[in-house]
Amino acid sequence: MISENFKDIVHKSYKSIPDYPETIFGFPKNYQEIKTLEDLLSINYKPISAKDQLRGNLIIKLKKQQFPYSGIIGYDDDIVPSLNRAILSGHDILLVGQIGQAKTKIAETIARNLLSPIPIVEGSITNDIPTSIPENELVSLLNDKEIIRHRPEFYVSTETEDKIRNNRLDTKIVWIDGASRFKYLLATPDISVKDLVGQIDAIKIAKRGVEIYNMESYSPGQLLLARHGVFCIDELPVLDPRKQVALLSVLQEGIYTTGSYPVIFKPNIRIISTANPIDYTHSGKIIEPLYDRLKSHIITRYPNNVYDEIKIMIQEANISNPQNLIMPIFILRTLAEITRIARHRPEINQEKGVSVRMSIHSLEILISEVERVRSIINNIKTVPRFSDIYCIHQTSKFELSEIDDSYENRINILDTIISDAIKKTSTAYLDSIPHEKIMNLMNEFKINRNFFVSQDITGDKNNPKSYQSQINRFNSLSEIIEIVNGKIIQDQKQFEESSIENSSKVDIFNDIKDPEYLASVTELILEGLRFTNPPILDRKEGAYVHIK
Repeated sequence: MISENFKDIVHKSYKSIPDYPETIFGFPKNYQEIKTLEDLLSINYKPISAKDQLRGNLIIKLKKQQFPYSGIIGYDDDIVPSLNRAILSGHDILLVGQIGQAKTKIAETIARNLLSPIPIVEGSITNDIPTSIPENELVSLLNDKEIIRHRPEFYVSTETEDKIRNNRLDTKIVWIDGASRFKYLLATPDISVKDLVGQIDAIKIAKRGVEIYNMESYSPGQLLLARHGVFCIDELPVLDPRKQVALLSVLQEGIYTTGSYPVIFKPNIRIISTANPIDYTHSGKIIEPLYDRLKSHIITRYPNNVYDEIKIMIQEANISNPQNLIMPIFILRTLAEITRIARHRPEINQEKGVSVRMSIHSLEILISEVERVRSIINNIKTVPRFSDIYCIHQTSKFELSEIDDSYENRINILDTIISDAIKKTSTAYLDSIPHEKIMNLMNEFKINRNFFVSQDITGDKNNPKSYQSQINRFNSLSEIIEIVNGKIIQDQKQFEESSIENSSKVDIFNDIKDPEYLASVTELILEGLRFTNPPILDRKEGAYVHIK
């Protein structure tokens, strides 16, 4: 009687259409109430392939005019349409680009945003969906009978089978999201075929006394651990041809085997791999059959404009105390320009590329430098200045190609790049200053001689050596600061309009009354006056002086 009951319950569920409202593609709205195998069967849940989940959820987002790839910045006009086409076509993808072009982040974002949560047996490491088991086999498990297999195919692990035998319809399930089904593998020479497809585990055989061809002797590889998800293989060309061959049947037929093991595995995954352009174009780096089966090849790039570079910096930077941070837009622009200029320097190896991470890490270290020298000791706001910026020596990573790739040469090149970036940024903010005001300031420098700047000097007006106290000796400088701050505010508004959802982590601030912000704007102006034609100021021994 119990046997017939199990048979009827499973049969009714398997033959009926899904009976649940969806929030996203194939995902029950009331999923929180579905906690057991019985609950799952009662709604006639049907597993949906990863390919169909990605397509279905992308269609929903496109209809709602929602951006499908949150956190991916600056790719809207070319790479995003390419991704959309690939996903709608059900393609596995090869992303080709230099370091720091968000290739891995794209793969992770696709998994997080476009895969629907799925129900798996609690504790399963191979994402076992119980209703993916053939009807007759599930009935046998529920009745604790021997399974008669018509074909040697892996549906769920033996651990999951045991749980269903022991708990029957009370078998607990949990819902796991797409992010939990994203698996990342960095291709290195020591990766083995067994790492990909799994292996017959001799330890399991010895400990449990199971037969070599019993499913209990199998330990899953990365392909099965990523089941029902997205499998990202970073730097695919590094895998030697024998290991690449192991991926062919997955891409072509969605199945694989492991050695002589007489079982077929269907991981139900989308493969997104990455490659460096040098390896991608090098003959034999990716074997031709695999190259052909990765149906969509998408070329990535670095950000097209400085605003996109800044957005990425703000989004990705790890900032410990953002509440105390004031980050002027011109400092962000300068850091972004340093990286962008480096990408065009002939001495730098452009085949390797200059990663956006250089901008991100430089922002993090610049903030820490200001904390180290001023804000922590003096209990003041953390506001970076140009005099702090050379601390980025330790985070600026690139290789030289035209000259000897020595530390000394790298520092010399970087210092030149920093100077070029400061020049480009500062002169852009000074181009609206009336000529007569610059002449007035030049005359005031003839009288007052110099303006001292230092990382150690605070903006505190009560200190006779502070920036504010020195500004009080230059009437024209105060007027120029007001004009430049208006230009800064205009730049800030343009940036904010282009990046509403990306700029919340950092306060891009322009309160000229804040003494530390005032000090930073002052250094911006003084630097800009070094690059006028003819230059008005020079910097000597920590002070800006008039050029006679």
